[in-house]
Amino acid sequence: MRHELVVYLGPSLPLRDAEQVLPAEYLPPAKRGDIPLAVRNGARIICLIDGVFFQDCSVGHREILAAIGKNVRVIGSSSMGALRASELDTLGMEGIGEVYRLYKSGDVESDDEVALIFDPESGIALSIPLVNIRHILALAEEQGIIDRIQKDYLFRTAQSLYFPDRTWDRIRELACGKIPALTLDTFIQYAEDGPDLKREDAIQALNYTRNVAEELGIL
Repeated sequence: MRHELVVYLGPSLPLRDAEQVLPAEYLPPAKRGDIPLAVRNGARIICLIDGVFFQDCSVGHREILAAIGKNVRVIGSSSMGALRASELDTLGMEGIGEVYRLYKSGDVESDDEVALIFDPESGIALSIPLVNIRHILALAEEQGIIDRIQKDYLFRTAQSLYFPDRTWDRIRELACGKIPALTLDTFIQYAEDGPDLKREDAIQALNYTRNVAEELGIL
């Protein structure tokens, strides 16, 4: 069963949490060549959540389309999977989650929105993806923690940083003196404990994948 159901997962969701949702063969973030290998090894469902962006060659569009052409269900969400699904959903790839919808709608366009750095041994994220920052800022404005002007300033500040440098500590440092101290402290505390959009999407994708696997008799 495990070779038939493959999930590429990294910092979007801890492996122990993923395994509680879906029994599968879990592999590290996908790079160029990984999907064809999974297909050769008998994969019938591939759930692409995390993939490499800058440290290696990214998953190619043709690789995904070749897998679909061999009747493999390819599901994308959360990170690289969301990006590729937004580009290939009209050709058979299945997109799940809010990040996918943001890319599909054009509200988000850059690969940089989901990029981050992480500890290769533990898989723990060491920076915050811009798509998560965008989401938390919107919620903070809705809840009256910050106003529209402050939200826009904080987003521009985060956007100006190179993706490995996007941390709440760095954003606080750059915003100090530009936003009232109490407001900034309240926001940062909220942000550090705030929702993780990529994590939520990954869980949604695993639940969807589980349903597909059950329909195909794999689980």
